[in-house]
Amino acid sequence: MRGTGPAAFAYLLVRHELRLWASLWLWAARRTHDAAAGRAVFGYARGQGAMMAGLTFVCVVESVMLSVLLRDWPTAHHVMLVLDVYTVVMVVGLHAASVVRPHVLDPGAGVLRIRRALHVDLRIPLERIASVRRELRTTHESADGQLDLAVQSQTSVIVELAEPVAHVSFFGRRREIRVVRCHADDPGAFVRAVEQAREGHAVP
Repeated sequence: MRGTGPAAFAYLLVRHELRLWASLWLWAARRTHDAAAGRAVFGYARGQGAMMAGLTFVCVVESVMLSVLLRDWPTAHHVMLVLDVYTVVMVVGLHAASVVRPHVLDPGAGVLRIRRALHVDLRIPLERIASVRRELRTTHESADGQLDLAVQSQTSVIVELAEPVAHVSFFGRRREIRVVRCHADDPGAFVRAVEQAREGHAVP
């Protein structure tokens, strides 16, 4: 959807909420988003599980404490309870989105999809990939044409492109991307699979 007005912003928020709830349902059903037969999936959320569990625990403890403190003010108690429950759902939902939306390699279509929860779904044609390799980084400096998708401040794979691909941010900002740094739970398997798919997709 184009535009930057209130209607466009409201549309983005509603879409985000619907996708968040869809992610929770997929996670509960042990299903993966858009990962049909013939496509290889590579998770990246394993490293953030403990942190997200800890954050959820803190939110629950805070909710209980506020509920006790506000028990004599019913209106404030109800408002804060709704907000606290929504916060917990958001935290769990964002982790669920990371779990059910892994990176997807589709050799048949010749596309590698690099994803990050609800916010990034970059489709890269295999013929545009110049190289892919393991490269562990814990610090990232912003650079033109580079997309950093760190998990726990860490990336483990770098994909360099021979031709740029367009990335549209959550708020509609368009960028031309030539280098993608992302994380995979098994970076070795990720790199090997992409290299094999590139070889099989190469035009003789």
